[in-house]
Amino acid sequence: MYSPGGRTSVAQSPARQPAPPPAPSTAPPTGRPAVRSAAWPPATPSAPRRLLVGLLLRLVLRLRLRLLLGRAALGAAVALAAGRGTAAYLSFGDATNRADRRPHPRVPSLPPLSAVAAGLAAAGTGLVVLAVPVLFLWMTSPYPGSGPGNALHTTAALWLSAHGVDLVRTDTLSAVPAPMGVGPLLLTALPVWLLHRAGRSVAEDGDRTDGDRADGDRADGDRADGDRADDDAPPAPGPAWAGVTAGYVTAGLLAALYATGGEYRPGWGWSTLFLPALAAVVSLSGMWAGSDHLRRTVDRTAGRLPDLLLGRADRGRRLGAAFRAAGEGAAALLCGGALLAVLALVLRAGEAGAAFGRLAGGWVSGVTLLLLCLALLPNAAVWAAAYATGAGFLLGPAMVAPLGGWGPVPRLPAFPWLAAVPTGAAPREGAAPAGGTAADVAAGADVTSGADVAGGVGDVVVTWLPAVLPLLAGVAIGVRLARRAAAARTPWPWLRTAVLAVLGCLICGAALAALAGLAGGPLGRGTLAAFGPVWWRTGLATAAWTLLPALLSALLVRWDRLRR
Repeated sequence: MYSPGGRTSVAQSPARQPAPPPAPSTAPPTGRPAVRSAAWPPATPSAPRRLLVGLLLRLVLRLRLRLLLGRAALGAAVALAAGRGTAAYLSFGDATNRADRRPHPRVPSLPPLSAVAAGLAAAGTGLVVLAVPVLFLWMTSPYPGSGPGNALHTTAALWLSAHGVDLVRTDTLSAVPAPMGVGPLLLTALPVWLLHRAGRSVAEDGDRTDGDRADGDRADGDRADGDRADDDAPPAPGPAWAGVTAGYVTAGLLAALYATGGEYRPGWGWSTLFLPALAAVVSLSGMWAGSDHLRRTVDRTAGRLPDLLLGRADRGRRLGAAFRAAGEGAAALLCGGALLAVLALVLRAGEAGAAFGRLAGGWVSGVTLLLLCLALLPNAAVWAAAYATGAGFLLGPAMVAPLGGWGPVPRLPAFPWLAAVPTGAAPREGAAPAGGTAADVAAGADVTSGADVAGGVGDVVVTWLPAVLPLLAGVAIGVRLARRAAAARTPWPWLRTAVLAVLGCLICGAALAALAGLAGGPLGRGTLAAFGPVWWRTGLATAAWTLLPALLSALLVRWDRLRR
């Protein structure tokens, strides 16, 4: 249909008519909101929100792409500067993975359980080995006196005494507890060997684990030449060393608590620090011998003192050479001291035999006394070495030295090794009737050992032969360092050799000072409260007497070997 104005007019059908408004509800209000039907559409985010989310995603992707490209370009630049070319960094994924694997600073970690177990096993093995002869002597004794608990308490006390811990004997004739600070050094060799072995095994296990991990990385193809130096950096050996020491010290604390209930109890004084110190030093030496981690750590150590003593290259090997030279010098001095002590005992065999016969009542007591004398042989060697260096040793208020002592020598207990003491260097008190039992010796009672020092050839030998021992120790130090200096790929200069010789003499003096502290101690509360060599005098005298022979022998042998 057309309208008169020329426009098209669409007739509205009844279906297209607007719907009438809804009739008002006549139902009463219920007070509840209207319930939406299930066909109601969920809400969708508005257009501004969608736009904002899209912009953020684009920004994050662009930043990530620029970061990855920058790392790849940096890796290629480093490779080009190092002369390797950019072929290893053309792959985008490989470059980004290499950049992500940069080294991070290590954080301190707890000691591994294997190291703690190794320390506990070393302590337990030492206790078991000592318990075997103690229980055997208890079973074969005609008068055991008590059950096996007392023997086990004695085993724990002996184990502590082997570490330098002073003991206190409660069962004495005077009913006054008497300290016993002289421990057999031969028993000390057992825990030293076990601790050294424990530290070395832990270090070797760490190297084996690192080697297996490195082989797996190479098999997977995840290693490159540029990253090999960083990835092969050895882990810090501190946690493993702390674990071995902590395990051993924990076992020592338990042994000390157990020994408190016996006749010989730990003194709980400053001497108890010998056990953790011995555990720390010996386990560290074992880890040095079993791995190169500590040597590499020394090589990376920076400072003026390491540069002055060891130089700027190959510090670990030089430090190891100084320690080995000091060990040879200390061994030479101790071997000479043992020879000197045995010679003095042979020259006074009559007095020593008489003292042995008085103390050994039966065959069990005789065997026990013989084992005790053998266990005290290293103590006698340290005493003789201290005497040879001029430091001497204390016999209560008296000082016995080769060049003269002071104070009157008191009456000594009847014991075979004390018969060999050269008391002619100091005035001696009047002799008293000989006598004494094994209990009096253990309690530190003041009884006599017999006659005065024999004169003649024995006194001359004992007085002048010790002068040779420090010279031999110094020559041993110098010759060892000279051979190492001449055999190096780049021979050490003479000044570096001399500095290392001085360092070796200082280490040797420190070792003798530690042994002197372990070899002596109080023996009762009376006259022999000070008994044995003075540790600081022994250390200073050893370092001083070995210094000049070590310097001369090191320089002369180095010159002779380089001249050839």
